[in-house]
Amino acid sequence: MAALSSNQIRAGLYMLLNIVSATCIVFANKLVLSVYKFHFVYALTLIHTVTTMIGMWTFSSLGLFQSKGLKAMQMLPMAAAFVGYIVFWNLSLQLNSVGFYQLSKILIAPAIILIEAVWFKKVPTRLELASVGVLCLGVTLATVSDSEIAANLPGLLISGLAIWTTSIYQIWAGSKQKEYQVSSMQLMENYCPYAAGLLCFLVPMFEPLGVETPLVKGQEVTLMNFPYTPTIVGAIALTAVLGLLVSLSTFLVIGATSSLTYNVAGHLKTVIILSGGFVLFDESMPMKKLAGVALAMVGIIWYSGLKMQKASPPLAAQGKGAAKTPQETEPLVVKDKPKQALV
Repeated sequence: MAALSSNQIRAGLYMLLNIVSATCIVFANKLVLSVYKFHFVYALTLIHTVTTMIGMWTFSSLGLFQSKGLKAMQMLPMAAAFVGYIVFWNLSLQLNSVGFYQLSKILIAPAIILIEAVWFKKVPTRLELASVGVLCLGVTLATVSDSEIAANLPGLLISGLAIWTTSIYQIWAGSKQKEYQVSSMQLMENYCPYAAGLLCFLVPMFEPLGVETPLVKGQEVTLMNFPYTPTIVGAIALTAVLGLLVSLSTFLVIGATSSLTYNVAGHLKTVIILSGGFVLFDESMPMKKLAGVALAMVGIIWYSGLKMQKASPPLAAQGKGAAKTPQETEPLVVKDKPKQALV
């Protein structure tokens, strides 16, 4: 058996870091929001965003990527979409089980197809539609078979909003990288400060600081009087660091391997997270729900394979020395779509 090269070992370590950080952040966020009852989603998102912003500045100074300034008006829509999808996913994780949270993320694929078909007149192939049909059938089977999910109307609505905002964010992230000729990290470095500024405005509007506002009345537990034990503070800090590691490792994995490898890792992360919800949070997994999850996984793997096949240049073009384009991905605080990251 041939010995692994240093590049292969490095790629394997990047992949391991991405899988561990992307799965752990889901469980860490669930722990903070549901177990430790830190229900301040906007504040938690602000902590994550500031940590990511500082991380991007650090990575740039270390030479991992070169900074490229973009105008404020170019970044404000991206910042708003970024804040929206992270807030909604954190709310979804707070209101729903880990299993349903992760199943909801699989539905981003059909949502993107629908948005692109309506807005950009981009018609999917029959095979893509068939794979999405299998995916949706599996999610429906897993959802209907779970009485807790079916009865949780607020959780369903928030998950729906998270799916649509994430889909819009991902479409913009891809198009803006091409439009402004920037990498995912350059784009993130530019919109994170605006996202943090927006959250600084939203936190006092929608969450109790300890002072009453027109939208937030007096509550017993506020951001100021929350019982911050060393364990809870450590858990919150851990979620922020994990979010940054997801963004960094996603960038490193795609740089060292390919988007196809990252897609495969994404499916592995989905399986681990679904299994972890069952083991760590004692979530039920009856046979009908398990069958639905399995069917949904078949659909998303099939769909991802079709998309990657379409994205790959023909062999003839490769043989003629066709120019290579960088395969980029977006960060995710709450993140696991085939091309993305932070939860």
